[in-house]
Amino acid sequence: MSLKSEAKPTQDFRLKTQDFDFMTKQLRIDWFLFAIAASLALFGAVMVYSASAMIALKETEGASQFTYFYKQFGFTLIGLMVMYATSKIDYHWYQDKTVVYGILAITAILLLAVFGFPPINGARRWIRFPGVSFQPSEIAKIALPIFLAYFLTEKKDAVGQLRETVLPCALVLGGFGALIMLEPDLGTAMVLCAIFVAIYFAAGAKILHLAAVGFGLLLIGVGALVFAPWRIERLVAFADPFEKSSSSGYQVVQSLYAIGSGGILGEGFAKGQQKLFYLPYPYSDFIFAVVGEELGLVGTLCVVVAFGLLLWRGTRAALLAPDRFGMLLGIGIITGIIVQALFNISVVISILPAKGIPLPFISYGGSSIIVTLFAVGILLNLSQHAGFASFEKSETETPTRRKRGRTGLK
Repeated sequence: MSLKSEAKPTQDFRLKTQDFDFMTKQLRIDWFLFAIAASLALFGAVMVYSASAMIALKETEGASQFTYFYKQFGFTLIGLMVMYATSKIDYHWYQDKTVVYGILAITAILLLAVFGFPPINGARRWIRFPGVSFQPSEIAKIALPIFLAYFLTEKKDAVGQLRETVLPCALVLGGFGALIMLEPDLGTAMVLCAIFVAIYFAAGAKILHLAAVGFGLLLIGVGALVFAPWRIERLVAFADPFEKSSSSGYQVVQSLYAIGSGGILGEGFAKGQQKLFYLPYPYSDFIFAVVGEELGLVGTLCVVVAFGLLLWRGTRAALLAPDRFGMLLGIGIITGIIVQALFNISVVISILPAKGIPLPFISYGGSSIIVTLFAVGILLNLSQHAGFASFEKSETETPTRRKRGRTGLK
């Protein structure tokens, strides 16, 4: 009896030491991921200056060419601080039921609130006050993966049940998607659909259920085209943009001119011509065309490679997460960022029909850059836990590190 009583304190001390070592290892951050996101954001601020300088001069009657740049640079600095602060918040905080449904409710209220403000260019996407505006649909790209990760973790034993999991998740997607499409903003709605499919597939959904959801989304997409004549015009222009170069295909044609004239090395920074009142809103949805014209094929490939590296590090953080919630949340976040980037680039080079969707980190817009960097902050916190198995304190369990060979990621 005496030997057993003496052994137990030693064992407890060893467990506590292992606990402490486990917690200290959690403090490491993926600085590579941080550097990629920060570099893209700062590069975006510089490109916004190049794309908007002449427009700013015209709007201010020659007073300043830095109007858009100052705003975007300020948004970027705020976003970088938000990203760093968010990386210090344990991602399990988003798994709290009150937090999850609170975020859902706030997002829904804000999406409804946009209809109380006057439209801009025919769309009601912004909540505007003197000197500041905000786009609630950006929050939906965070709210949806948080909810899906939470719900599919809570219902992990019933993922294949249509009534218990598929319908509630589809209801949330449908609610957000419907409000966003009424703005109208088909591009963001499509990003939400991609997030839904990625998370649900990773959660172990039945292929039949995914196919059924996909078929339903396809029908909704067809309906969105049929009941929106301007989308049909864009689809026709997509088939042959140069035939509609003076109407619905004008923006795409100017974008192709910009990219084509850039060649391999580009015209040089701030020396592009298409942004000089030929390409509409060059600092926003079509900023990738300005990158192509001024920095050439080399510049555009660097941007694509940067997003590829972001995909690698974000996916790594998700797949090496210590629990199901972290894995699903990480997959949803990185899917939203990368799919949106692919959509934007595909529209600019005329692989997809034109739709209003910004290029993450690079396009002008405070809501987009801040929310995107906030999302990367969550991935950074996930990366601090990457590779450690889920762990509960007990006398029999000790923390273990996952073997990297399980995922094939380094």
